[in-house]
Amino acid sequence: MIKKEYPRLGETVFRETLPNGLTVTVVPRPGFQKKLCYFVTDYGAIHTCFTVDGKTLTAPAGVAHYLEHKMFDMPDGEVSGQFASMGADVNAFTSYDMTAYYFNCTGQFEKALALLLDFVSTPYFTEESVEKEQGIIGQEIEMNVDSPDTAVFERLMGCMYENHPINTPILGTRETIAQITPEVLYACHRAFYSPENMLLCVVGDVDPEAVCKIAREHLPTAKKEKTPRVERWDEPETVLCHSTETEMEVAMPLFQIGFKCADPGRGEAAVRQEFVADLACEALFGESSDLYLRLYEEGVIDNSFGGGFETVSGMGMLSISGDSEYPEKVLQAVIAEAKRLCEAGISEETLLRMKRSALGRRIRALDSSSSLIFRICAYHFSGFDYLNFPTIYEKITADELTDFLRTAVREENCAISVIRPVQVTAE
Repeated sequence: MIKKEYPRLGETVFRETLPNGLTVTVVPRPGFQKKLCYFVTDYGAIHTCFTVDGKTLTAPAGVAHYLEHKMFDMPDGEVSGQFASMGADVNAFTSYDMTAYYFNCTGQFEKALALLLDFVSTPYFTEESVEKEQGIIGQEIEMNVDSPDTAVFERLMGCMYENHPINTPILGTRETIAQITPEVLYACHRAFYSPENMLLCVVGDVDPEAVCKIAREHLPTAKKEKTPRVERWDEPETVLCHSTETEMEVAMPLFQIGFKCADPGRGEAAVRQEFVADLACEALFGESSDLYLRLYEEGVIDNSFGGGFETVSGMGMLSISGDSEYPEKVLQAVIAEAKRLCEAGISEETLLRMKRSALGRRIRALDSSSSLIFRICAYHFSGFDYLNFPTIYEKITADELTDFLRTAVREENCAISVIRPVQVTAE
């Protein structure tokens, strides 16, 4: 394995790409009792259109999440109990652009790792179990429909994006999951759950070579080409509509504002754009900003107010959310303050303070194994070694921040989603 030191962070990482194409990354933590393992595929809710054996397939919305649920089934039963018998906690999640299976344990790590690799690489679906899962996931979908926090976001995405699949919930809808069959699940597993499209990452007091050895023994040995899939959608620069509003059982209005940004792409340049955007957000509406303090003192926002820059393959968005009786006033204040900052500029002193603060937060987050392993995985699929993040901050300039705000924070590319309390009418 290749050993790489990160002196500024006090971290050491071992990496190897196996003959089957799997990338293995191990961050040793000598003396740590807990060991954390992620087995991740570069496949998420947005990847519904792909090519297998020369045929272009379009899967129903929600299939990546559905597949995640069904992967825990093996011919000899559901695997969670086997992990529990080893003292390991196993779980999984599906995001818009990746699916992760993970466990943590203090003992029997190698046995738990072997089981993780086995069940994730062994698809087993029956008509009966797939049909049963529709009811379970259907209940999840209904819960999300009734969740104000989920509704305000999903309504905003439907407002902002015409073609990018972020406009569809990760779980899909009752109509789309009804189209999922064992054949669909097998096709998606074959397309995306192969070693060259995956990452195995471990953080803890483990032997890196032993991790690679187990991966070689429990995964296919042959390498194949990555499955071609649609990752660029013909998405207009402007939003589909500028506002959406509904009523739900909430104590006070909640809102989410989105400013549609250009796709930052992949690699170091994309990560630099992300860091620039995050610093620009901090200057614009961070807790120490003039705008935040003014709106807070006026009672327009409370401590739920916040936001940042979000990216998914093929899109970028500046997002702001919170509770407020005056959400439209917040939107106008953000646009006005962005214009003022662009005209006045951001001082070098302010920029240096924000960069030190952001760098410090990221360094402190490395103390959390779960935070570290998640970021290593997410940035790996973006083509960036996450532990190189200190070098990105060094060359960011104040002009880059104002250039971002000038381009991003405009009325024509923004939308607002508001959830208001249900109005009680007098009888």
